[in-house]
Amino acid sequence: MKAVLNWLDHRTGIRAVLHSALYEHIPGGARWRYVWGSTLVFAFVVQLVTGVFLWMAYSPSGHTAWESVYYIQNEMQGGWLLRGLHHFMAQAMVILLAFHLMQVVIDGAYRAPREVNFLLGLILMQIVLGLSLTGYLLPWDQKGYWATRVATNLMGLVPVVGTQLQKLVVGGADYGHHTLTRFFALHAGVLPGLLIGFLVLHLAIFRRHGIHAPDPHRRPDTTFWPDQILKDSVACLAVLAVVLFVVVRLGADLGAPADPSHEYSAARPEWYFLFLFQFLKLFEGGGETGELIGGIVVPFLVLLALFAMPWVGRWKLGHRFNVGLLLCLLAGIGVLTAQALYADNRAQWAGKPSTTADKDSPEVKRYEASSGYLRARHHAELEAKRVLELIENNKGIPAGGALTLLRDDPKTQGPRLFARWCASCHLHDDSPEIFGQPSAPDLTGFGTRKWIAGLVDPKQVDGPHYFGNTSHNGENGGQMVEFIKTTMPELEPADVAQAVAALSAQAQLVSQHDMDKIDAAMIQEGIEQIELLGCIDCHKFRGLGDLGTAPDLTGYASREWLLGMISNPAHERFYGDNNDRMPAFAANPDDPRSNILSPKDLELLVDWLRGEWYRPPRAKR
Repeated sequence: MKAVLNWLDHRTGIRAVLHSALYEHIPGGARWRYVWGSTLVFAFVVQLVTGVFLWMAYSPSGHTAWESVYYIQNEMQGGWLLRGLHHFMAQAMVILLAFHLMQVVIDGAYRAPREVNFLLGLILMQIVLGLSLTGYLLPWDQKGYWATRVATNLMGLVPVVGTQLQKLVVGGADYGHHTLTRFFALHAGVLPGLLIGFLVLHLAIFRRHGIHAPDPHRRPDTTFWPDQILKDSVACLAVLAVVLFVVVRLGADLGAPADPSHEYSAARPEWYFLFLFQFLKLFEGGGETGELIGGIVVPFLVLLALFAMPWVGRWKLGHRFNVGLLLCLLAGIGVLTAQALYADNRAQWAGKPSTTADKDSPEVKRYEASSGYLRARHHAELEAKRVLELIENNKGIPAGGALTLLRDDPKTQGPRLFARWCASCHLHDDSPEIFGQPSAPDLTGFGTRKWIAGLVDPKQVDGPHYFGNTSHNGENGGQMVEFIKTTMPELEPADVAQAVAALSAQAQLVSQHDMDKIDAAMIQEGIEQIELLGCIDCHKFRGLGDLGTAPDLTGYASREWLLGMISNPAHERFYGDNNDRMPAFAANPDDPRSNILSPKDLELLVDWLRGEWYRPPRAKR
């Protein structure tokens, strides 16, 4: 073995290199404050190792990126740990960068003759932040996709070359496959290569000038081995332990697949960029000029001030100024980050404004903005969970990608369609995006026994959940309201319950299938009750009565009935000339493109209203 080492040393001089590295002179002795540079190098090595293994399973394509990350996270052996380490170690690097920068500036290790090394460190900081920014998009989920769109839009603010620069980074006029592949090339190739190159220069120049000790006579001098390397090793182990704890406790999250057609209104950058997001809000009223100042000019001036520190710090007063500037900068970042978090969570932390508050007041507007963010974030969490359920039900991801599962899912698409086309008039508990006072019945549980029981209740029929805000209410002489109020009080509760069960059974709801089967005899008696009550004087039901005055009750609230009703409520089978402002969403089957809703969207909306979607089986207790 010794002969081999002698041969290798004779050819390479390895012993001299190791001796120079391990026995580097440390004036004033080893210190814990010197560990930050080593922990940064350690974190970067972890990123390289985990990144290479993630690369082996990752597919940078608009149709495969999310799917490959899903495979890593949920199916690959140890993939969750590998991705978690990469995800949270990247965040740890940002924190370590801040500590390392503070230590260098406070100790004055940026001054002559170490100016060049300090500048190289600032360049390395930019590269690390660039790695964080480019890596955010790679999972190709809603959060990363929309946050990256916001970040790259800032490039368009750069004077003269902004538009061209944005197109260069995005890979064209719009975001898509080329954006992802370019960000992946930057994240996995260009930026790591630059970081390694500048890191080698940084360490080489550091070796030339050695460690700067603010008080070198505090303790006797020592060498890097074994004293300082022990402290560095303990610090690196502590960083790894903290990151592993966070990985096990939280895990790297994965949102729903990116959907360019559905904007994610809760898009935010990672926490270490939140201060920039909040800072830009200060310039919202300034238009493009304000955005240019807040997004480009001020950050550039701050960066310029950091690069000027070695020359400003030549004098004692200049050094104090630099330390004060850095501390103020870090404090400002902390304050802005806290403000961003509070603004987003105001509705949850501060509660609702006073009921006497002006609706147009800043307090109410801030509360509404926070409520909208929290609601969007909650929906995003549900959607991320939903796609996992659909993949499990589908026994895997289809060839069209995971996004197709969500686009074909009534539970996902129904609330969106309802919020866009129906929420201006109707209410529904699962679609909270309500605009203004409802002017039509609440459709929560439409067709169920509970909903129909409320419809035939004299105390509820003329209320806001049914006909109270429609042209069929009691004030307008609505026949249905008058019939319910005059007839129902005279009936036996058992007869009403039978009629309710019979009418609800027409819907053939999956949620009531077992109940309808058990109550078959009761339903049959209820059919006779509907005929005896005189409902067929206005409605058609099972061949009795005529069309044209009120909706046909045959198949009431069934899938086929609802498809027809939403398609054309003014059809004689439904409200005819008595239709109350409800538009026809798909009245022209011969030319679907002329309709408001496509056949697919119409079916998704109806299936959602009826509660017909996949539900995972309950876990056994």
